[in-house]
Amino acid sequence: MKTLIIDDEPLAREGLADYLKQVPFLELYGLCESPMEAIGPLASGEVDLMLLDIQMPGITGLDFLKSLESAPITIFTTAYPSYALEGYQLDVLDYLVKPITFQRFLKAVNKAYKQWQLLRPSVPGTDKTAEDHFFVKVESQYEKIRYDDILFVEALQNYVCLYTANRRYTSLLTMKAVEEALPNDQFMRVHRSYIVALDKIETLKGYELLIGEHRVPVSRSHREAVHKKVVQDRLLG
Repeated sequence: MKTLIIDDEPLAREGLADYLKQVPFLELYGLCESPMEAIGPLASGEVDLMLLDIQMPGITGLDFLKSLESAPITIFTTAYPSYALEGYQLDVLDYLVKPITFQRFLKAVNKAYKQWQLLRPSVPGTDKTAEDHFFVKVESQYEKIRYDDILFVEALQNYVCLYTANRRYTSLLTMKAVEEALPNDQFMRVHRSYIVALDKIETLKGYELLIGEHRVPVSRSHREAVHKKVVQDRLLG
């Protein structure tokens, strides 16, 4: 996993980098001393995991994460445990409180690696549009979910709910991981907390979509793109 470390403290960056070198499945993608310095590396789309400090000059890690349209799997690293709840509401996978032990670091990155692997194509180079399903862990078992069965996906704190016509699946995942696993010609992010199946949309009204009996909000930042993809390109008359 290509990993980006963002922390304004040199010793903290070096410590995390040293931990990272001891984990075979992690690759150091970059070291940044501020969120602004991380914008370029994140724009490449190649970062799989972000280790993000919270208390930094200029902009906090929380505010930086909120500003990202699409973020990689994120683990907060901070000396302030009081931010944990807000972090989980932003789809943060884990929360490491400084000083961070290697054992606790390893536990967090193992969790990240399992999530990253779960939704990756099983064969390198495989086009995910050629697949028709994935598996998610629900409680103590793995459930097969077909793309065609999904109505929409909802983020719920540090969990994700996948809705089908017959059932709701709740799993410990991030929206980023689910979004990357779904074919982008069939699914679309319409809100920070929602991804919808385009062919399941029945009505678009204002800032809301109707999918069966469900009402899904559309954010202001996504509305124009949603209208174009859902209505404008297929509008008669």
